[in-house]
Amino acid sequence: MTNVIPLAAGWRIARSSMSLIFDHVSFRYGRRKPVFDEFMLRIDARATVLLGPNGAGKSTLMALAASHLAPSSGSVTFDGDTARGRRLAGYRQRVAWIPQQITPMPGLTVREQVAYAGWLKGMSRAAAWKASEGALRRVDLIRLAERKSHQVSGGQLRRMGIAGALTHRSELILMDEPTAGLDPTQRQVFRELVDDLASHVQVIVSTHQTEDLADLYTHVAVLAHGKICFQGSPADFCALAPADTRGRERAEAAYVALVGREI
Repeated sequence: MTNVIPLAAGWRIARSSMSLIFDHVSFRYGRRKPVFDEFMLRIDARATVLLGPNGAGKSTLMALAASHLAPSSGSVTFDGDTARGRRLAGYRQRVAWIPQQITPMPGLTVREQVAYAGWLKGMSRAAAWKASEGALRRVDLIRLAERKSHQVSGGQLRRMGIAGALTHRSELILMDEPTAGLDPTQRQVFRELVDDLASHVQVIVSTHQTEDLADLYTHVAVLAHGKICFQGSPADFCALAPADTRGRERAEAAYVALVGREI
């Protein structure tokens, strides 16, 4: 994908950035040690990268933000909508989650699966089907609309997941390790898509990769041991690198300075 596809007619461009807030959130899996304990975080930037080593809790945090997991205490809100109770449906219509592993649905074409994502968010079948065409054009997959969803590549699956989010016009899109397992060409295509999306919706991407950080994101948050150990601009983040570090290596050096090579 080398050209940015214009917004579909009628697309609602998000107003000024809204806040995703984790307020004293605690969560654990079963009887295990808590992943988060009285966790606090506010994100209101247009494009945020959530950095952290494997096992730091990034995927759990994204699932909590998407309301796929519920905190044992505390709350998660987006622009006033709470991820529980009576407001849960409205929250889920506004917030979309693209997990690391997207499962194609047997028997469905790419367009059918994208439309199904809209239907799950409360759209009528007819409205979801109509919106799915524009969403597929948006991610440059319209030529594969009639292909079975299990017959597309890993990179195309990620774009199909984003198309599902665009079908119901999400205002916040959460992406968990979106470039994991992609080859260099697929990663570049995905970066171009994320860069374009961030102009129209809020985007939060979790990853442990620092490449292109300064080019794609306006905000950096670093998670380690269930705590946020840094929040700020890419420039402030890179300033944590040793003084003799140059170029794109500064982001990696800053990351190592904060969390070490392994946790």
